Amino acid sequence: MQNKENILVFGELLLRFSSTEDQFISKNHTVALFPGGSEANVSASLGQWKLPVSYLTCAPDNALTTNALQYLSELGVDTSKTILEGSRLGLYFLLSANGLTNGQVVYDRKFSSFSSLKPGVIDWDKVLDGYTWFHWTALTPALNENTAAICKEVLAVARKKGITISVDLNYRNRLWDYGKQPIEVMPELVQYCDVIMGNIWAANKMLGTNVSEHLNRQTTPQEYFDHSEASAKEIFKLFPQCKHIANTFRFMDNPKHNLFYGTYHTPENSFISPIYETNEVIDRIGSGDAFMAGLIYGLISNEGGQEIINKATNSGYQKLFVKGDFGDGAL
Repeated sequence: MQNKENILVFGELLLRFSSTEDQFISKNHTVALFPGGSEANVSASLGQWKLPVSYLTCAPDNALTTNALQYLSELGVDTSKTILEGSRLGLYFLLSANGLTNGQVVYDRKFSSFSSLKPGVIDWDKVLDGYTWFHWTALTPALNENTAAICKEVLAVARKKGITISVDLNYRNRLWDYGKQPIEVMPELVQYCDVIMGNIWAANKMLGTNVSEHLNRQTTPQEYFDHSEASAKEIFKLFPQCKHIANTFRFMDNPKHNLFYGTYHTPENSFISPIYETNEVIDRIGSGDAFMAGLIYGLISNEGGQEIINKATNSGYQKLFVKGDFGDGAL
């Protein structure tokens, strides 16, 4: 890969509302507001690392959008390609202060400006001109059939232009509610990708790879590493365009605990990161996105395999100590 990449990231800009207390609704509480969205989070980290990165989204032309985009711009992200139309910015509600328990996210994204985009409207050949890297996530085709079709459009053009394509297999079962399962949509899109990030369970849901039913919290890192390697081999066989796969492993025993490590695979080699553990988590939202950004950074920097997964995992781990969705640029 080239030393100097010009990166375009595509996805929905969101606003996050989260309680400053343990309960979202209580007699005396305040609500914190943060810009976010997986793709914006990745852009924020890349911008702070001084990589040339642009973020393309669709959002209403209002003060909320302006403020969020200004924040990204201050972090080094080019937001000039934003499509300003429609009347709704996507929202999500975090029913805690830090996202440290399961089942606490409520999405309010239907009929947003981004989810209302239609295929055939964006001139991707023109938009992608000059870029060498394109990043997207499984959150976009999860929204509806139109956004899935848009992903197919841009990926086909990017592949034709020889652009490196990366994807994060974010799996959110609450989003896939328009009559399609991920396995019906994602393989056709992932076939274009050079870099795939996610975890072995998301790969099973979206790409049909095997995952053992007996895996659990007590499974050792070595056994998870072996399963990750086997999953990667399946993906490399199913999707020959792909040459880089990374997986995260994150476990919580209580709201302040996080065990965090990652694996990285090429068709020739596999690597596992150091294992991080903490009982002082501040905000776990966006840690996977910080990992994704670190993976992109390592690949662009032509690092060795061990250094790539070390940087990606450290970036994801450091995000656990930063309030809000965006990381602070730690590598």
